[in-house]
Amino acid sequence: MNKTFTLFFLGCLALSANAQTTPSIPVAQAFGKVDQSDLELKACEFEKDANAEILFDKAGVYFDTNYNIVTDRHKRIKIFNDNGKSEANIRIEYYSANRAEYITGLQAETINTTDGKPEIIKVDKKQIFTEVVDKYRSAVVFSFPNVKPGSIIEFKYHLTAASIGDFPDWYFQSHLPTRYSELGTNIPDVLYYKRLESLHYPYVIDKTNSSNMHIQALANIPSLRDEPFMGARNDNSERILFQLLSIKPTQGMVQTFSDTWTKVGQNWADDEDFGGQINRKLNGEEAIISKAKSLKTDEDKIAYLFNTVKNTLKWDETYARYANEGTVKVWDKKIGNSAEINLILTHLLKKSGVKAYPMLVSTRNHGRINPAYPNSYQFNSAVAYIPVDSNKYYVLDASNKYNIYNQIPNNFLNSFGLSVNKDDKVYDLKFLDDKDPVRQVVLINAEIKPDGKMSGSADISSFSYNRINYIKKYKTDGEKKYIDYIRDDNNNMKIASVTFENMEVDTLPLRQKMDFNLDLTGSDDNYIYFNSNLFTDLKTNPFLNETRVTDIDFGYQDNYSITGVFKLPAGYKVDALPKSISMMIPDKSVVFRRMVAEQDGSLMIRLNVDFKKSMYFKENYPEFHEFCKKMYEMLNEQIVLKKS
Repeated sequence: MNKTFTLFFLGCLALSANAQTTPSIPVAQAFGKVDQSDLELKACEFEKDANAEILFDKAGVYFDTNYNIVTDRHKRIKIFNDNGKSEANIRIEYYSANRAEYITGLQAETINTTDGKPEIIKVDKKQIFTEVVDKYRSAVVFSFPNVKPGSIIEFKYHLTAASIGDFPDWYFQSHLPTRYSELGTNIPDVLYYKRLESLHYPYVIDKTNSSNMHIQALANIPSLRDEPFMGARNDNSERILFQLLSIKPTQGMVQTFSDTWTKVGQNWADDEDFGGQINRKLNGEEAIISKAKSLKTDEDKIAYLFNTVKNTLKWDETYARYANEGTVKVWDKKIGNSAEINLILTHLLKKSGVKAYPMLVSTRNHGRINPAYPNSYQFNSAVAYIPVDSNKYYVLDASNKYNIYNQIPNNFLNSFGLSVNKDDKVYDLKFLDDKDPVRQVVLINAEIKPDGKMSGSADISSFSYNRINYIKKYKTDGEKKYIDYIRDDNNNMKIASVTFENMEVDTLPLRQKMDFNLDLTGSDDNYIYFNSNLFTDLKTNPFLNETRVTDIDFGYQDNYSITGVFKLPAGYKVDALPKSISMMIPDKSVVFRRMVAEQDGSLMIRLNVDFKKSMYFKENYPEFHEFCKKMYEMLNEQIVLKKS
């Protein structure tokens, strides 16, 4: 009996200890009710260097009696330092056309501590503004008053959507650490939505309450920070997406609402602000079309019309998937959004006898298209699309003055575009990629002097996307800043000027030639040190972090070739020389080669880096990280010369 009692007692102690060590689940609070501990909070407990923290972000989504979707949103943020004060500027965009969505009941307040007690400063309703974004969208904009380190800011509102197909997606994760994020959904039995979950953290709550609200919550979610060569934040966040599949009335037939890409394409083909713009006549178009028709090949016509539209119209810096003012007005005003400019280009191509169609696309920052989720909201821009055969096609974006006609714009690569061919009633999802390696060739011919200086010439050839990048950099920054960029802000290097070839010829590589002088730091009376990795962006390893939470998206496959011939100074011999080597990542998708040879008083060093893929998934990052660590160490190895 004593033994039984002892075991029972020890079991109780274990349960008690476990209960004491289990961390409590954070909660959301009523508007205006704040714990003293949150007012006194100095840093995020699970991300100490955060400038601010989302204490909670809570939404309840339900249907009113008219089957409008109503979202009740309440968000509270803690500001830790001056760098976090920008979180006090709030912007909430919504689709306002025909009251498709509207916001009501907005309340916002700043909570500070004064003499140890909470002080609440309401946001004046006169300081809450509604901004027109375009003919379809508006934004509620306001800023919190009296925000300082230690402040808590919070706001809540109701968002009503008139369409049952516009069920809101939910993102648990953001650029700030989030202590608690909760989504509640109450969906009538007659409606069935497909849920696309992308979650790596477990739910701390996943239950249905007495009001039939399904509550799902995550806690202590780290911020999604910027990483080199990452895609859109939304592609990588913890999230749930919703798609209406069917309506199942208690009486009558089941109605299927699951969109297909064909249905999405048909809707846009018939949309007045998209497909309806294609055949609209432009003032003075006859001369342009006549000139295009006189050209011998389709490629000549494409190049001519692309450059004509690109040089005639100015982009208003807005990506859009529909016309705002319309193509006719934009053509007359000479300024428009991305869709308007490219719908005009599509119109001129078709009138000139080129089989061209508009295509919906998404920029890299907006997010990759999920082919399993047919939905037009995934797109944020439009281009002109010209299929040639099963392997060749053109994707034209004349809104960016640095784009060229024979290159898919980099910011659309590694995602899908939806071509809208109303003539043949064909609406295809096309994966946009460029499998050709993008070359960067650097030739260096230099002489090393006994006084620890190097002088010589460099000849740089940039192909494809590299060509575009260098031209944009030069024309945007000007020559002085561009030379600083070329020499990597190395004050020991002097470049007087740069000469260019083929800057205006889209089909040829950009060629740059320059003379340079370089002080070789670290050299003394007995030793000279130098590195052959000059005039490249391969000096600093961008993948230093041991872990990564997002995929690497380069956009295209880079191929670097750097060849240097260095004449050695009289009276010196090689003391330390990197070895010739060839190595590759286990899947052979990155290859590094170095060839070193010494002959007739000169050193020849050839470096080659070949990325055979444009995307590397985060699951394979450990081996990619380890390879880059070794490769960049080798790229920066010093050659040592010793005085004889």
